[in-house]
Amino acid sequence: MPGIGVRTAARILIDVGDGSGFATAGHLAAYAGLAPVTRNSGSSIRGEHPSRRGNKQLKRGFYLATFASLSQPESRAYYDRKRREGKHHVAALVALARRRIDVLFAMLRDGTFYQPSTPATA
Repeated sequence: MPGIGVRTAARILIDVGDGSGFATAGHLAAYAGLAPVTRNSGSSIRGEHPSRRGNKQLKRGFYLATFASLSQPESRAYYDRKRREGKHHVAALVALARRRIDVLFAMLRDGTFYQPSTPATA
């Protein structure tokens, strides 16, 4: 995947392995600490916040790989769309990292390599 170098790939493989320990991409995102959590106490619900849990090294690896992938057109377009929606820089990066986890999970599940999306021709 664009933005994932040798060191980051090694970190992901150490922590995730072949991905068989995770039922869905959401489980992998929660393990990495990139899934939002709802803070509530009794009847008070305070909405979605970034998680403080998860594997800190894996979360950092995904965050840095996401930041490096902003030079790719697909990643930049998604990041810019999130910024236009009103998200701050870090929130847009976390949203992009979460999307990249979905792709990585599908790659591990299917045993395929990264295939960049091809533009549709009319």
